[in-house]
Amino acid sequence: MAEGTQQHPLKTYFYVWTLLFVFSGISYWVDWYGFQGYTRWTLILIFMLLKAGFICAIFMHMYWERLPIIAAILFPCFAILVFVFIMWHESYWTLIVRKIYFAIAGS
Repeated sequence: MAEGTQQHPLKTYFYVWTLLFVFSGISYWVDWYGFQGYTRWTLILIFMLLKAGFICAIFMHMYWERLPIIAAILFPCFAILVFVFIMWHESYWTLIVRKIYFAIAGS
């Protein structure tokens, strides 16, 4: 083995692989059992995010490197928040313009 490399135990990979199967099974069970509305979508999204987090952290080797996991998780979330703020600001502006237009057109 080359100098400076580290060997991750296979037990970790098998454990996470098993967890992914369990989470997928529970996700399918939620759909099969017939949950409806917000409960269904909340559970499906939670299991989806858990599976994505395990895949990023373990199989992409980001768990052992702190900067990439921070960059992969925090930067996209920050970008989404910025875009949500921009959309909220634009929708508020559109609402004000429509109120002014309908106030003028109604009189």
